[in-house]
Amino acid sequence: MALTQRLEFRQSQSLVMTPQLMQAIKLLQLSNLDLVAFVEDELERNPLLERANQDGAPDHGEPASGHAEGGGGDFSDNAEFSSGPDGERSSDSFEAGAEEWMAPDLGTRAEIEQTLDTGMENVFPEEPADAAARNAQDAAPTAYTEWGGGASNDDDYNLEAFVAAETTLSGHLAEQLAVAFPDPANRMIGQYLIDLVDDAGYVPPDLGDADEKLGTSREAVEAVLAVLQKFDPPGVCARSLSECLAIQLRERDRYDPAMQALVENLDLLAKRDIASLRKICGVDDEDIADMIGEIRHLDPKPGLKFGSAKTQSVVPDVYVRPGPDGGWHVELNSDTLPKVLVNQVYYSQLSKTIRKDGDKSYFTDCLQNATWLVRALDQRARTILKVATEIVRQQDGFFTQGVAHLRPLNLKAVADAIQMHESTVSRVTANKYMATNRGTFELKYFFTASIASADGGDAHSAEAVRHRIKQLIDAESPTAILSDDTIVERLRGDGIDIARRTVAKYREAMRIPSSVQRRRDKQSMLGAALTSAAPAVDRSRDTAIA
Repeated sequence: MALTQRLEFRQSQSLVMTPQLMQAIKLLQLSNLDLVAFVEDELERNPLLERANQDGAPDHGEPASGHAEGGGGDFSDNAEFSSGPDGERSSDSFEAGAEEWMAPDLGTRAEIEQTLDTGMENVFPEEPADAAARNAQDAAPTAYTEWGGGASNDDDYNLEAFVAAETTLSGHLAEQLAVAFPDPANRMIGQYLIDLVDDAGYVPPDLGDADEKLGTSREAVEAVLAVLQKFDPPGVCARSLSECLAIQLRERDRYDPAMQALVENLDLLAKRDIASLRKICGVDDEDIADMIGEIRHLDPKPGLKFGSAKTQSVVPDVYVRPGPDGGWHVELNSDTLPKVLVNQVYYSQLSKTIRKDGDKSYFTDCLQNATWLVRALDQRARTILKVATEIVRQQDGFFTQGVAHLRPLNLKAVADAIQMHESTVSRVTANKYMATNRGTFELKYFFTASIASADGGDAHSAEAVRHRIKQLIDAESPTAILSDDTIVERLRGDGIDIARRTVAKYREAMRIPSSVQRRRDKQSMLGAALTSAAPAVDRSRDTAIA
C-alpha cells in the first residue's frame, strides 16, 4: 500500500460551544443568589456594564437613550427608560438658587433683611475667628483620646465599632478557659480541644489524637477535658449523647444509679422498650415515666444556643397566583432578576479617543461580552417563565386540589410541550423555587415517577402515593397498627399497584418507623395519657365522697 499526499474537501456538522453559548448555559442552572454574585463579578470586570435601578435607568444619572436593554427585567418595560433621574432636576434648581445668591447686586441692608426675613446680626453674628473658637469648645470630642482614654488619633471615630458581635461557642469557651487554667500547658491543651468542638457542642470520640499531636499524656488530656465539661453551657465538650446527658444530670444532682442505667441504654429508650428499661433500672412504671420525662427536658445539642452559620431563607423565582378566570397567573420574581445595562455612550466616546489597537480590541471584547450577558439574562428569564408556565399547566390538579392529585411528570413531557431540549429543562429547574398557594416548592418537586394503576387507569404520581401512605399511618389506631403488607392491600383497594418493598422505601424516606416501633410509641403515649388522667379521676371521686 503506497503512502501519498493529496488534498480533499469534507463536509460535516458539529456543535461549536462558543464562550457566549457556554455562558448562557451556565446562567440557566444558577440559583438567584449565585446569579447575583456572577453579575456582580461581571460589573467589576467589565467597564461597559452598569447596574440599572428599578425604573430601568442607570444609577449614575446619565440619560438612558444610549444604553442597551437591561437583562432580567420586566419584558414589557425593558425598552422604556426614564429621561433622567430626579437628582438632575434638584441639582439644576440648586444651581439656579446659587446663581441668585452669588449675583453682584444684592441690594441694600434693608432689602437683604427683608429677603432673609431676619436681621443681619442673626446671619453673621460674630467674627469668623470667634465663631471657630466657640465651635471648637462646644463640639463633641472626635477622637478617642479626648474622652479620657486610649491612644488612637483616628478622626473617623465610629461608635458602631464597639458594638458587641454575636458570641460564638468557641469564643464563649475560650473566655472560660483563660480563667480555669493558669498553667500555659493545660491552656494549650484546652484550646486545642475547644477548636475540635462542633456546632452542637461535641468533641470527637478520639479527641483528635491530642496526646500525640501535642506531645503530652492521655491522662493530661482527659484531665483538661473533665474541666472543660464543667463549662457553660452544661453538656458541652461531650464525646457522645450519653456523656452529654450525664453531664447535665450531674449538674442537676440527678445522676443516681437508676438514671445512670437509663442513660447508658438510650438505644432501648429510642425503641420505646419500656419493659426492658424498667427491668434494667430496677424501678416501677411511675419512676421510669418520671425519669424519661426528665431526660426529655435536657438539651442534646447545647452548642446550638450560640451563634453559628446563618440559614439563608429560600427566595422564590416564580410566583403562582389564582387568576380571575379560574386559572393560574404565573409571573417572575423581579427582585431576583439582576438588571444591567450596556453603556453605549461611554463606548462611543472611548472609540473616538483610543489609538492603540490593543485598547480597541479590549473595549470591543467588553462590548461584545456585555451585550451577550444582557441577552443571556433576558433569555434566562424567558425560559424560566416558559418552563414554569408549562409545569403549572401540567400540574393543575395539584394547585387546585392538593398533593393527592399530583400527576406523574418527566422532563421530556415538558420539553416536548415547549419545544426545548430535556437538558435545557433540567438546567432551568435546578435550584429554582416556585411560591404557590400551597407553599414554596422546588421546580424539580413537580417531576415525579409514575406508579401503575391496579385497575388499568391513569398512573399515579410517586409523591401522591407517599402522601397517601402518610395519611394511612397517621390515621391508624394504637391498637391496630398497619403493617407494610396491610398498607399495600389498602393502596390496591384505592387502585394503586405497588410492591411491599416500595412501601418500605417510601416510609423510610419519610422517616416513619416500622410497625413494631410505631406500636411501642403509640402504646407508650396511650399509657402516659391514661396515667396522667388517673389522678383527675381520683380527685373527682374524693370530691364526690366529701
